Amino acid sequence: MAFTITDACVKCGACAEQCPVEAISEGDEQYVINADVCVSCGACAEQCPVSAIEEG
Repeated sequence: MAFTITDACVKCGACAEQCPVEAISEGDEQYVINADVCVSCGACAEQCPVSAIEEG
């Protein structure tokens, strides 16, 4: 199951830097994860300083 980024995102970019499949991109108000590309490794969630990334 792919991860999602919540409204708590502060657009720091830490998650995108850690994504091994480049599934994360900068959106208008926050970063977004492409569910079709996400491999559910959790690297992004571990790196997020505000815990804005959830599985599901």
